[in-house]
Amino acid sequence: MSKIKLGLNTICAHVGEIKDEQFKGAVSPIYLASSYEFIDVDVKRYPSYFNTPNQEYLAKKVAALEHKETAMIFGSGMAAISHMFLAFLKSGDHIVVQNTLYGGTSNFIREEFPKLKIEFTFTNGYSVADFEAAIQPNTKLIHIETPSDPLLTITDIKAIANLAKAKKIVTSIDNTFASPINQNPSHFGIDLIMHSATKYFGGHSDICAGAIAGSKEHMDRIWNVSKNLGGSLIDFTVWMLERSMKTMGLRVKKQTKNAGKMAKWLEKNTAIKKVYYPGLKSHPEHQLAKSQMHGFGAMLSFELKSGKDSEKFQKALKLIKSSMSLAGIESTVLSPAKTSHSLLSQEDRDVIGISDGLIRFSVGIESIKDLKEDIQQALNKL
Repeated sequence: MSKIKLGLNTICAHVGEIKDEQFKGAVSPIYLASSYEFIDVDVKRYPSYFNTPNQEYLAKKVAALEHKETAMIFGSGMAAISHMFLAFLKSGDHIVVQNTLYGGTSNFIREEFPKLKIEFTFTNGYSVADFEAAIQPNTKLIHIETPSDPLLTITDIKAIANLAKAKKIVTSIDNTFASPINQNPSHFGIDLIMHSATKYFGGHSDICAGAIAGSKEHMDRIWNVSKNLGGSLIDFTVWMLERSMKTMGLRVKKQTKNAGKMAKWLEKNTAIKKVYYPGLKSHPEHQLAKSQMHGFGAMLSFELKSGKDSEKFQKALKLIKSSMSLAGIESTVLSPAKTSHSLLSQEDRDVIGISDGLIRFSVGIESIKDLKEDIQQALNKL
């Protein structure tokens, strides 16, 4: 069965299934064993080797969706990205990191890399020139995130990949906000694609997981580090994740459609100061997003007009939930300054434009009418 020639929803539904040859079940069986035979077998399986049957087959689905040779499943998005960094960086090496990205990634780099004597530079902006200016002779990895959390900035994926290839530097991307449904960085030359699978892969706010896809050569390098560090995912959760990914194409397309409608409505609302969404023509990188994304995603952020309390607004919402996470089928909001980017200093947040009043909005599958009415009634109470 050819992976890339299959349609998106077919990949979601069928690639990576474990065939139940005895009972012919419609879904993959769960292998909960923590111990497997090692004599006269082709593969020596062990949960922390990331190669139990459920782990192995789900990785095939992830690789197919991102059009890469292979993939690995981790216990969280941070497990995935930290293992990836440590596989390609050692003492004395240097990494160039986009300045607009998930706060947990930024905090990991700032807190852990100095202990390991790994050098790093956060770019001043997210243009190709910003990345080129940050490259040093010992740069081994360039990491980007697009669309970024929480300001939805858009980085030119192809230009970054070309820059890195010219200098023989490995590239990685956090593709969580777009998901493989809306963006495939492999088409533009990115080497490693990681996800917080907690988000759109899971989609129901009940799973914590991470994933990385890449070439066999690159993934073997990550595996050699990961088998020593742990961070694999238990097989029941792997099975739940595989089940959830069967509907990812349908879910994310609906959420993306809803987000586009909500972004346009919010932009016209007199109580809203600014909306950050790459699907809006007012977004500074709208044309770039259009050229490298299949859809503009289901995440957006907005700021209320001066004098309107963002925390009071969120408390007044009745349907839309306040939540630490994102990308579930239900719509949620949060304040990045108090949650996802709270580990950054006030100065660092100010530099990248994350105001205390910024609200991140993860759009779900609900009726647009209901979402608009909920937001408007909350605004009316301010």
